[in-house]
Amino acid sequence: MQDLLLHIWEQFKAISLLEWLGTITGALCVYLAAKENVLNWPIAIISVSIYIYIFYNAKLYGDTILQFYFLATCIYGWYYWTFGKTTNLAAERKVSTLSNKNWLVIIVLQIVLSVVVGYLLDIKTDTDVPYIDGFCTVGSFIAQYLLTRKILENWIIWIVVDIVYIPLYIHKNLLATAVLYFIFLFIAAKGYIDWKKSMKRELIHE
Repeated sequence: MQDLLLHIWEQFKAISLLEWLGTITGALCVYLAAKENVLNWPIAIISVSIYIYIFYNAKLYGDTILQFYFLATCIYGWYYWTFGKTTNLAAERKVSTLSNKNWLVIIVLQIVLSVVVGYLLDIKTDTDVPYIDGFCTVGSFIAQYLLTRKILENWIIWIVVDIVYIPLYIHKNLLATAVLYFIFLFIAAKGYIDWKKSMKRELIHE
């Protein structure tokens, strides 16, 4: 037990300032997203830019590509939450939910694309976790898109992805990032609860 604690302490001491900055801004942007605060998007841009560098150096190539996708969706989400499909700048985007048909499509996409991405990472890169990286990458792609559209179920997918990411980052000696995703897990659960309440309030006022 003492050896384990010592190992964890050594990992913490080895965490770079860059990873800490990515961790702090990452936690802040997800917290603000759960609060439906539009400032989550510019802060997320800072975080994902940092993690492009961190994940590439950790040989998590699926996650590296994912950060570029996050960067694009951060810009899109910032625009959509601010303007949406209306010219009224004060308009607030409403939370919506998935139909059973859309859920089925997402599940099929998750399974098929996880296998495809995992296979490509396995044969084209030197990663030692191709299929786990692939699963998390695809799940994150889907969840992030749903987040930009303010769809409630994005938080369910994030919860599943975060649970898988935590041991993955521990395996890659990215301890601060593992802690970050542990925090993400609780924020995602809280985000789901808060967005569901928000959706119910919107339905009552319609």
